[in-house]
This record gives sequence, structure tokens and C-alpha cells, in this order.
Amino acid sequence: MKRNQTGVTLLELMTVVLVIGILSAIAIPSYRQYTMRAQRSDATAALLRIASAQEKFYLQNNTYTTTVGAGGLNLGTGNSERGWYTISVAAPAGFTIATAYVATATAASGQPQITDLKCRTFTIRETGERGAADSGGTTNTANCWR
Repeated sequence: MKRNQTGVTLLELMTVVLVIGILSAIAIPSYRQYTMRAQRSDATAALLRIASAQEKFYLQNNTYTTTVGAGGLNLGTGNSERGWYTISVAAPAGFTIATAYVATATAASGQPQITDLKCRTFTIRETGERGAADSGGTTNTANCWR
């Protein structure tokens, strides 16, 4: 009497494992790049909120402020909404805070965005000029503010 074999052979199982491994090797890095790009919106949204609050503060006080929290812009702590970026406001070189400001969002250490080497720092000025730099300080505005 002849027995028919049922199930899968070791070779078939290893082929499936190999295909899953190859797909994972492609998909996981692509997904990580996508999430980093999506999380950059945390920085840009925070800076646009700062710019709006600065203009309101300027209309009421005839000066800009470096205080992000209570008594200044009243936007909470010096972090972005999700905490991936640290926010700071200062007077640009050659100006005083009374006439100009530059708001900066820098990837916070200990957060996943610190591994984003292409867009580590975002800036916005009172003129609406936007800027961004990679981890080496090279300007990368066109790719980061999109």
C-alpha cells in the first residue's frame, strides 16, 4: 500500500522564510523613512504656531518675546506637541528681540527623530522665512519643509 505525503517539506518551508526575509529587509527601512518624514510635521506645526503667537504678542506689546510658556506665548513647554522636538526662540544675529525673532525646532535627544539625519533642525523667522538643516548643519530647506 502506497502512502501519500501530506504537509510541506523543509525545502518549501525554507523558501517561504527566505521570501519573507527579503520582503522584510525592503519594507522595514522604507517604513522607517516614511515615519520620520511624517513626524517632521510635528516641528513645522510647532513653528507655525510660534509664528502666529509671536505676531499676536507683537500686536499687543510692540515687541517679540523669547518666552514660549506662561507670560509669553502661552504655548506650554519648550517642546513640540508630540515631544519629538525642542523649541526655542531667540533674536537673530544683529537684531534685538524687539524687532526680530528666529524660532528653532531641534530634534530632542532620546526621541526617534534624533536619528533623522536629513532634517535635524527647523527654523522660522518673523519675515516668514523658513529654514532647515541636516545633522551636519548643511541647509536642506527644500526637502524638509514640504
